Amino acid sequence: MDLYPLYNSIRIASISSVIIFFLGIFAAYYIKKLPAKVKGAIDVVLTLPLVLPPTVVGFFLIKILGPNSPLGKIAVEYFKFPLIMNWYSAIFATVIVTFPLMYRTTRGAFEAYNQNLSYAAQTLGKSNTWIFWKVLMPNCKKGVMAGLVLSFARALGEYGATSMVSGYTPGKTATISTTVYQFWRIGQDTVAYKWVMINVLISFVVLVAINFLEDTNPKEKNYA
Repeated sequence: MDLYPLYNSIRIASISSVIIFFLGIFAAYYIKKLPAKVKGAIDVVLTLPLVLPPTVVGFFLIKILGPNSPLGKIAVEYFKFPLIMNWYSAIFATVIVTFPLMYRTTRGAFEAYNQNLSYAAQTLGKSNTWIFWKVLMPNCKKGVMAGLVLSFARALGEYGATSMVSGYTPGKTATISTTVYQFWRIGQDTVAYKWVMINVLISFVVLVAINFLEDTNPKEKNYA
């Protein structure tokens, strides 16, 4: 059994999770400070990939990154670096598809944060950077970790946009999801079931892990 789809899926999901971890935190932290109307408009744009069909996201990516697009032509002609139909092309798709999960979950955690803790740290002369990493993030880590884990699981199982920008090439671009489809398409359901179970098992372990971390966190202190 060729395990490349497993390796490639974990690689893509891990890289995209690192990217959206920082992007999601950055966006959530600064957007929550904006006026309500502005925040609402930006929310619509950033959350749109969550409700769009993944194939629509893939279509836009092909138009933006494809060899006939200005960006795609520059990447190929000057850098010999095609942006689609490679394993790393799936990263573009998974980042866009999973970003709303990280952003909305993290922003919810930030908005529920007790701002008095930051004010108390400011009276002690602490910098905003220190307060962010030492006060805000530890108090919001459950929400941030939940968003990260959900985004990783979603990236691991992404199919629509990934299949459009990366295709399916065994040993090169194959992921668990595209492999399931290909084996089902050619009637090899037994092999397809194996990959389905692998995906289900990984997703189950990831979700159990985050629940375990939440249950083992010390009880939050009452600062009232």
